[in-house]
Parts: sequence; structure tokens; C-alpha cells
Amino acid sequence: MKQWIINADDFGYSKGVNYGIIEAFHNGIVSSTTLMVNMSGTKHAVDLAKKNQGLGVGIHFALTCGKPIRNDVPSLVDDKGDFLRLPDLESSATVADIEKELTSQLERFLSYGLTPTHLDSHHHVHTSSKVYPVFTKLANHYRLPIRNASNQRSSLQVVEYFCSEFYGAGLTVKNTLTLFEELQAYKTVEVMCHPAFLDIPLKEGSTYAMERLNELRILTHPAILSYLHDKEIQLRNYQTIA
Repeated sequence: MKQWIINADDFGYSKGVNYGIIEAFHNGIVSSTTLMVNMSGTKHAVDLAKKNQGLGVGIHFALTCGKPIRNDVPSLVDDKGDFLRLPDLESSATVADIEKELTSQLERFLSYGLTPTHLDSHHHVHTSSKVYPVFTKLANHYRLPIRNASNQRSSLQVVEYFCSEFYGAGLTVKNTLTLFEELQAYKTVEVMCHPAFLDIPLKEGSTYAMERLNELRILTHPAILSYLHDKEIQLRNYQTIA
């Protein structure tokens, strides 16, 4: 029995992203999402999560997008108070500030009355050498599965294979079906995706914008739905996977 988690990143980024994720959940193959708690669309995403109980919702830690939710983490921000870009973050950030910010993000998630399915991060920042020890500490403390972005052995709960290849300007239904056929080699899989409807915050804030519309089209395409049905692939989240 194949069990796949189709996880939509960036829940909370904006209303357009939020609505795209919900569309791909109701009319496509998305079964899981991860919430950013520091963005303009966060509260909107929380409301949608509570109205869509079948959608698994994890935490999408952010250290490279938007602003921190704390005001005492100077090593993580630029002179405007925005998070640093990833290369600057890796050289500037202190572990103490990382731990304060990520802990506060997790606590804010819990304050919404949601139960997280798992942990991952924006731009896979949790794989950074400074961030990973904090990330795993929180995962262990709260007993949460993680996205194994590097597909390395882990003592934490992970799926057999994490797939990041569903991404980019060249995605089509045809090459997605080819990718999915390759994933048949594994029993448990997480496929990362970024469906969205285009709105001004996404268009102005992300270099990956129009591509999300295309992802949404593919994730809800009848040929993709039929493939998963015919292959008897069960859609899961990290808390319902066996």
C-alpha cells in the first residue's frame, strides 16, 4: 500500500496562496500543508484550517521571509527589521536567537488551537548547520515528525522519501506523471508543492508566483487524480500515515 503526503508549503503567505491550497485540497491531491505564522495571511489561513478539518496542518518555520514575531533577535534581521537572506543568515545568526524565534513561532501556532502534524521550513532553512539542532530539539520535545529534506537517515519520524522535484517553470501534467511513476519505488513519500492563486502580496513578494498557478492546475488535473486512483495511492498527512 502506497501512502503519499502531498504537502503544500507557505500556507499563510497571502490569501491567494491560502485559497489555492484549499482549492488543491478540495479538488485535487493536496492532503497536507504547513503554516507560516509571521505573514499577512496567517490569520486567514488559521480560519481556513479550522473549517477544513481533513487537511493536515504542520508548521512552516520562517527565518528568511517576512519579519520575526519577536523583537529581540537582532542577529536574524537587517536594518529594516526583515529577516536576512539565507547566505547572510548563516553567517550572522546566533543559535540563541534562532531558538528564541523558532520556539515563539511554534508557541504561536499552538495558540491558534491547532495541532501540528509535523515540522518543516521555508527555503529548507532547517537544514542549516545552525538551525538543525534547534529544529530537532523542538521536534523531539513536541514529538513531531519532520520533513527530511536531505533524505538522510534520521532518528526522528520521517517518510521513506522526500520529493522536491515537483517545482519550477517546466512542470507539465506529462512530466508530473513521469515523476509520480518514479516515486512508485517507495512506500511512503512526501511531495512538496506550492499551489496558489495569484494576488498582489504573492506577485510582489515572491519570485515564484506564476509557477504556483501552474502547480495548482496540475494538482487538480483529472489525469493526476486518475493516476493516484488507479495506482491505489492513499493520500495522508504525517499524523495519519502508517
